[in-house]
Amino acid sequence: MSELRRTYGPWLAAFFFAAVAFWAVVLIIAPQFSIFEVSMRQPERQLDSAVAATLARDARTCQTVLAKYDLPLKDSAPSNGGLAIPNMGGMAVPSAGGMAIPTLGGAAPSKQVRPYILQCDRARTDVKLVRPDIVEAVTLRAEHDLPALSVDPGRDLKTQMQQAERIAVLAEALADRLAQEEAQRSPYGLGNYQILASATEIPLSPESLAADRTRFWSQVQRAIGLRYEQGGKLYARLGLTTLFMTLAYAVMATGLSLAICYPIAYNVALGSRPAQAAWLMLGLLIPYAIVELMRIYAWVSILENNGLLNQLLDWAGLLSIEAGEAIQFKRSPLTVFVVIVYTYILFMVFPLVNVMSTLDRSQIEAARDLGASTWRLHWRVVIPHAKPGIAVGCIATFMLCAGAFSVPRIISRGLQSEWFTQTIYNKFFESQNGNVGAAYAFAFMALCFVLVALFMTLTKARLKDFVR
Repeated sequence: MSELRRTYGPWLAAFFFAAVAFWAVVLIIAPQFSIFEVSMRQPERQLDSAVAATLARDARTCQTVLAKYDLPLKDSAPSNGGLAIPNMGGMAVPSAGGMAIPTLGGAAPSKQVRPYILQCDRARTDVKLVRPDIVEAVTLRAEHDLPALSVDPGRDLKTQMQQAERIAVLAEALADRLAQEEAQRSPYGLGNYQILASATEIPLSPESLAADRTRFWSQVQRAIGLRYEQGGKLYARLGLTTLFMTLAYAVMATGLSLAICYPIAYNVALGSRPAQAAWLMLGLLIPYAIVELMRIYAWVSILENNGLLNQLLDWAGLLSIEAGEAIQFKRSPLTVFVVIVYTYILFMVFPLVNVMSTLDRSQIEAARDLGASTWRLHWRVVIPHAKPGIAVGCIATFMLCAGAFSVPRIISRGLQSEWFTQTIYNKFFESQNGNVGAAYAFAFMALCFVLVALFMTLTKARLKDFVR
């Protein structure tokens, strides 16, 4: 701050400081607090009172629909919702909705049999409750000591309506009581985070379960607790597995980017004449002058079944596209990995070039004069000097790869295991479960920060190194 005052004066320095503080508070800190607050609230529709209220609504709807069919009919049969149901011929008879129902010939049976009604099927007291910390299913009936009630489609319509009425009255009373009890409790808890770590049963036959025990990746998952057996059943923590895989891919993509970019940055900054370095930088920048989505879709045209790569293999006689021998690149996780590296590799090059260009070339010449090998030259001279650039490039690339959404979504198109960013998107917008999505997003961000802090500790990188 003192340097800013000396350079720009007190008023301009104060403006800079206020602008940075506003940016940090309004655009970074406040949104994170908002997301954390939402993540600590259990979704209202997952509360026991909401489940009971839904059961009451289903029972009332079932009762209303059944009343439509509870009409005195002669030589008639109910239709599905009162609509005409065409059959193979014969004379038509009036439906319960007042429309003609063509029959197979002759009169329809006089016995009323209601069609399938979803709300009647759901009107049962053994509906499941949301318990992320419990593997076995917990039902509303068992949790709140309700009788076993349901709408029996085998009974006559009047009896079914009575059953629906009893379920509705019981569920409405329970919903009111539970809503009052929940209003007295704190709305905050760790239930949404427990969903991330909760286990899901994977139905497998005994033969498939035995084969699963021998797979390498399954053994790795079992070793770190992502998969386990209990009571002869296989359970997997699907959320944590997706999170682990996403971070693993991000780390590998960062390592590959560093391996590719380090020699490029060294040649641009120290190993080439200024004119050659300018052409190298121009070659790196040209692809990134195109919008990211266009670059991703360019890879789609390369990796399609009828894409450039398969066409080259077909031309070389290694496969036949017409015979259906095209390689399914979009099904391989390696394709997403390669495209992500290509998409974000520039964020590794620039910090390396920027830092390496400040290294005095005389130090390299002195090391060579003293007999240092190429490996020793880089290990003792170049890498220590380039450490801030390496740290910045690795952190930027890792965060971009871990948070990538467009690349895995466009390249895989649902044919591969989804990345954690896709899981978060689905929680927010597909399943309309923003509270769980907020918990996933906040946990993901916190874990990424922990990994970045661990990386800085291992590399002994400091914040002032980033500034430099």
